[in-house]
Order: sequence, then structure tokens, then C-alpha cells
Amino acid sequence: MTDPSGPVAAIDCGTNSTRLLVAEPDGDGGLRALTRLMRITRLGQDVDRTGALAPEAVERTQAVLAEYRAVMDDHGVAPGDVRVAATSAARDAANRDEWFAAAEATVGARPELLTGAEEAELSFRGATTGLDPARGPFLVFDLGGGSTELAYGTTEVTSSVSLEVGCVRLTERFLEGDPPRPEELTAAISYAESWFDDVLRKMPGAATAPTVIGLAGTVTTVAAVEIGLDPYDRDRTHHFVLTKEAAEDVFRTLATEAREDRIANPGLEEARADVIVGGCCALVALYRRLGLDEVLVSESDILDGLAASVGDRR
Repeated sequence: MTDPSGPVAAIDCGTNSTRLLVAEPDGDGGLRALTRLMRITRLGQDVDRTGALAPEAVERTQAVLAEYRAVMDDHGVAPGDVRVAATSAARDAANRDEWFAAAEATVGARPELLTGAEEAELSFRGATTGLDPARGPFLVFDLGGGSTELAYGTTEVTSSVSLEVGCVRLTERFLEGDPPRPEELTAAISYAESWFDDVLRKMPGAATAPTVIGLAGTVTTVAAVEIGLDPYDRDRTHHFVLTKEAAEDVFRTLATEAREDRIANPGLEEARADVIVGGCCALVALYRRLGLDEVLVSESDILDGLAASVGDRR
């Protein structure tokens, strides 16, 4: 039996990045973060094309999981107090079970293959923690590497949708040039907009939600570039209001620069430079198709929801 006052850990194995949160109970029913780590591992490399996890992508991810296991050991996280989530890349990969076994041997917990609905609910929980329900209903979108999840509700999710739109997927499918050619950008945005039509059909009221919250690396990076953060400071991006005008401006800047020039923008991590334009295509498509004027950026996301769920089952 685990110690209910001890630390918990959550690992999000996404299409583009692998992230860790170690947290401890704060005494008021919530959690206090002890460590947050993020590594670009690109687990979803070529999955959209091949339908399988690439050996080099698995190797990169396994190395990071070993690093995270050492960090959890340093914090005294018990094996039963870890939750590992696998999302879009694993959902699309025929060989995911082989990687799950290797990951379990490294971390001590088997990755859980989340459905799009489960991913949306955990993201919603993380993003809305601490926000006044009077600001709702909320529309929360998690723009990831392989998919985008949207969830709508006030204190709980009443509707959600998972779409095959993400920064890695759009980059691999459409963006070949450096910088991408105008026709490539147009194709990526049109593809994303066609998926976001599902939001308008399946989530009545979502486009008029009083508060729209954006999560994940594309959104926080666009906010950081808009602010001009160097070094990155999550306290300044958390709950930053990113307007449509600002998002479009960052998109125009990054999309018209070659990678070697793009990485000079304060706020853009070099490892994200090759997929950020694809992410921006998805982001501006969302603003345009849903008619959004602004988005509340949140650094609290699926990791926070995962960590809270570990506490639920103690």
C-alpha cells in the first residue's frame, strides 16, 4: 500500500515530446509540483506514414524514460504511484505493445493507451484546476504532435472530440520546403480546418465558450515567441492571453523563415523548430474556423490531470 502523503508521478509519452511531473499533496486536496521535465523525443516519427514506431524513436524515448525513472527514485516515488500515458503516436502504431513492454521494464509502470476522450478529459481537468467556474463554460484544446483533443464543460466535460491534427502530422504530410512554400502552408491549414468543422458539428456552443484554453507545446511556444522570452519562463506564459492577431503574426514570422533563422526567435526551443510551423498551421486554423478572438494559454495540462488521477486511486 502506498503512502497517501508521498509523492506521485505522471509521464506523458506524446507524439513529439515525453514529459514528467513529480508532485506531492499540498495539504488542501491538491498537488504541489516538485519537478517538471520535458524532452523532445519525437516518438511519432513517421508513424503517420508507416503505421509503426520507428526503432530510433523508441530508443530516444527509452533513454528519456530511464532518466525519468532515476528522477522519480530520487524523489521516492513508489512504483504504484506512477501513471504513464501513451497518446496519438501509440494509438496509430501497430507495434505499440512491444514498446509498452520495454517502457514498463524501464519505468516500472506499463503505459496506458488513452482514447481521445480520456485524453481530452485529463487535459480539461489539468487546465481548469484553480479557475473560477464562473468563467465557464470552458473550451479546452490540447494541440499535440499527432492529434488535437477538445473538451467542453464547466466543472466536468460534457462533450469532447479528438481530431487527427497535430504539429508533427501536418509537418510530415504537407511541409517539405525550408521555409515551406505558400501552397504547402495553404494545404496544411485547409486540412486542419476541415477537421475543425467537426467541432462545430459535434460540440454545440463550443465556439461561443466564454473562456477558451489552449494547451501543449505549440501554444506555449507561440506565446513565448510573442512575449520574446529568453530564457523560457512558464510563469509568464501560464494564463497569458494570446490574441488571434498575435498568433497570426507569429505564424507569418516563423513560416517565412528558414530553420536556421527561425531558431533565433526568443522563446523557440531549437528542438521544436522543425515542427512549429506545422503547429502554427493548426493553431491559426482553429482560431479562424471557430471564430476565436483570444485564447488563455495554460501550462497546467494533461500531466496535471494524470498526476491528480493517481491521487484519486490511493
